[in-house]
Amino acid sequence: MPRTQHPTMRRVLRREIAGTIGLLADEHDFAAMRRYRSFAFDDHTTYLRQVEALLRTLAAQGTHTTVALFDPEEYAEFCAETGLEPDTPSSRTRFTAELAATGPSVPYEGQPFDELVPELIDEAVRRATWSYAATLLAGLGACASCGEDIGRAAFTHASDLLTRVLDTAGPGEHHLVCSLSTALEPLTAALRTAERPDGSRHPDESEALELTTLLAVGLATRSAGGLIVRTGAPGTTDRVYGWRLSGDTLHPLTAGEVFDAYCTDAASGDLVPPESGVDYCAPPDLGDQGPPPGGHTH
Repeated sequence: MPRTQHPTMRRVLRREIAGTIGLLADEHDFAAMRRYRSFAFDDHTTYLRQVEALLRTLAAQGTHTTVALFDPEEYAEFCAETGLEPDTPSSRTRFTAELAATGPSVPYEGQPFDELVPELIDEAVRRATWSYAATLLAGLGACASCGEDIGRAAFTHASDLLTRVLDTAGPGEHHLVCSLSTALEPLTAALRTAERPDGSRHPDESEALELTTLLAVGLATRSAGGLIVRTGAPGTTDRVYGWRLSGDTLHPLTAGEVFDAYCTDAASGDLVPPESGVDYCAPPDLGDQGPPPGGHTH
């Protein structure tokens, strides 16, 4: 093969290599990295502009790039555990490579940074919520009277309830939000699902796992919380309905209770104006919500 073709081949291969950029999304994290002399930036706004410009350049070259959330505290722990010197670009590169496999990230698809950064932060919050819920569920231990794993039984029950909710939701697109009050702070998990032309429905596995886990925590700990569903289909009015957690079951909300829940800001408690063209209604009957055969919640 002629030697002159080697540079061309390398350029072709470069376009097929996926990359990851670790992003310091907020000024606090950016300031924490400035303690390292090898970190070249001193202004967060300029830093964000340079990262965005780099992403655009890589995209123009046909390179697929993922943006991961770079946490300085996790970086310091990573360097301590691996024996790496933290004040070097190569160590930051090693950590970023680790983030590509384990940390919160989003693909760069040309979206503006004022959309990408909130999306990345939302992904980090979503993962942290699931991790906390899963840890809490796993730590519940076994039932003192029967020896059954409480967390596992609750997850099985929550999975069954979610299946019932989706089976009774009818055609169209559905947006489910499970909210839960905990000792630390309110937690939420969301799931979007749409009916396919053949009538089947295959929700995102990660979202379904996260919502089921959070619902299971609520059932197992008998925490205050609820599940709200918004259903929409072309040519129809969107319907909003839901249930509140009551012991180890979902208790249907009245139309008025759904309206109050959907039109109240969860963080501030302030009223939110209702949307036009939305029907706030009672939920469909889920039937017998008893635990599955051979299992029970506690």
